[in-house]
Amino acid sequence: MRSNELDYDLPPELIAQRPADRRDGSRLLVYERATGAVRHLLFADLPGEAGDALVVVNDTKVVPARLHLQRETGGKAEVLLLEPLGEGVWEALARPSRRLRAGERLGPVELLESLGEGRWRVHLDGEPEGEPPLPPYIHEPLADAARYQTVYAVDPGSAAAPTAGLHFTPDLLGRLDVERVTLHVGLDTFRPLGVSELENHELHGERYRVTPLSWGRIEAAERVLAVGTTTVRVLETIVRGGELEGRTSLYILPGFTFQRVDALLTNFHLPRSTLLALVMAFAGVEVVRDLYRLAIEEEYRFYSFGDAMLIL
Repeated sequence: MRSNELDYDLPPELIAQRPADRRDGSRLLVYERATGAVRHLLFADLPGEAGDALVVVNDTKVVPARLHLQRETGGKAEVLLLEPLGEGVWEALARPSRRLRAGERLGPVELLESLGEGRWRVHLDGEPEGEPPLPPYIHEPLADAARYQTVYAVDPGSAAAPTAGLHFTPDLLGRLDVERVTLHVGLDTFRPLGVSELENHELHGERYRVTPLSWGRIEAAERVLAVGTTTVRVLETIVRGGELEGRTSLYILPGFTFQRVDALLTNFHLPRSTLLALVMAFAGVEVVRDLYRLAIEEEYRFYSFGDAMLIL
């Protein structure tokens, strides 16, 4: 499959610049694979659609990982912390990467080694004290940093939010049968495709963890509704013999056979992204193209702070 098959035209005004006033007040496009039926609902209607499914969420917590720094020359620099490597060392994205040099000091950050593609190994003094790492297509400041966290986030370690979970409220969670896994969102989840053939894209891997008790419930469940693409990757990694804790580089493309995910709740994703490829693998390439065209016609809000889609 070629990466240009993941292209679509999105009017810029449909890119959500701020969260909905209420988390569960966002819209929900429901698609039934068995019948082809489509429903336009609100996210608060999710319990009626989920039925008796076990709803599995990713409880990772976003780190205030975007650091605005100054070079010793006076120029500006930015470091986005991606993953802690131990003893204050992080993998990070840094810019302007081509001008930076190993050994250079940027306030609390020391650049240790260039890893290519803008990635660096860095040392950070203390804990991250930056801003929420909002995606570059969001141009408005975030009034409340908590809105870029899920209400069930407990385990710090992500460089981006698992955005399908941003719609949940405590009350809504209480009306569902919920189980948790953890995948710390890193470079793999939001790095765009830079190759013409999808199969040639390389995943670096992201850390995940599932407790034995949680996996026992997930394994035994009659139906599993995965909240977000990160949750899908965890479940489909473990069901294929993966350990309950480790790294996953599972790359899901059309043609993939899902073994533990029966329904998928997800936001609307960027063109030419591995996330869109995963959704197409789950629902079908042409089906997803049609659903995205419909969502645009119906003026759904797209991307991180946008609306959601439930594929049954």
